[in-house]
Amino acid sequence: MSKKRIIVSAVIFLAVILGLLAGIILTNNPNHVEEETIQEVMKDAVLHDHVKISLFGIKEVNPGLISAFITTGIILTVAIIIRIFAVPRFKIIPGKFQIIVESAVGLFDGTAKGNSPHKFKLLRLYMFVAGTYIFVGTLFELFGVQAISTTGKPISLGAPLSDINGAIMMGCTTYLFLLINGLVVNKAKGFFGVLKDFSLPISMSLRLFGALLSGALVTELVYYFKMTSFFIPVLVGIAFTLLHALIQAYVLTMLTSVFYGEATEVHEKKVKVKKEKKNKNKNLTSEVV
Repeated sequence: MSKKRIIVSAVIFLAVILGLLAGIILTNNPNHVEEETIQEVMKDAVLHDHVKISLFGIKEVNPGLISAFITTGIILTVAIIIRIFAVPRFKIIPGKFQIIVESAVGLFDGTAKGNSPHKFKLLRLYMFVAGTYIFVGTLFELFGVQAISTTGKPISLGAPLSDINGAIMMGCTTYLFLLINGLVVNKAKGFFGVLKDFSLPISMSLRLFGALLSGALVTELVYYFKMTSFFIPVLVGIAFTLLHALIQAYVLTMLTSVFYGEATEVHEKKVKVKKEKKNKNKNLTSEVV
């Protein structure tokens, strides 16, 4: 990288930091009185007892469900745009965007082949979809999308998997995926091989929920105290969100590929060699005679 580019990048970075600082200082109100205690904030973040959103006026739902709908819509929209406008223009000598897309696909493809070399085509698709959903859904809380609760209070939508219901659904979906493929490939043996690990959906669900919720709660704590309300929350929020997005997407996809490989592994039948040994002994005795 040339010296000129380094200087330009440094100036842009400093401008962004100064802009964030100015916005935080200008929007900070020293006379603001907290409407909720930290205990109430933490409880609402976990249970959502007093924070509900009306779904088309039909039913009151948790904010996580709205986040899940928005995240799914974003992923599908971006995927359709890439497939229609970008993929047909891919070349033998790839450009920057093509390299990014192929690297992401190659990462999941290589992991699937490594853990399940005999049956990996469907696995790599599920890993890509699940990993992308977890990553994008976790980054979703960075944007601070606003919504109005049923009590008329404005709230920021969190990550879909920070809601226990979303985490349970992801864990159960993964477990069902393993069960069905184990049954298809290895019949009853593969099905019962996955079924015996009945704690798998529970562990996956609680791992996702606990990891994502811990980041949200730490961020809430940092934001709550005024001593850290100028610059530290920005760094803490970005750091926790990025780390959770990468780590949880990696952990779930790796666990899925490992268990999928065990469920769909084809065991070759052992060939009986007793008769062959007897024939060899007969040939040896005949030759001696």
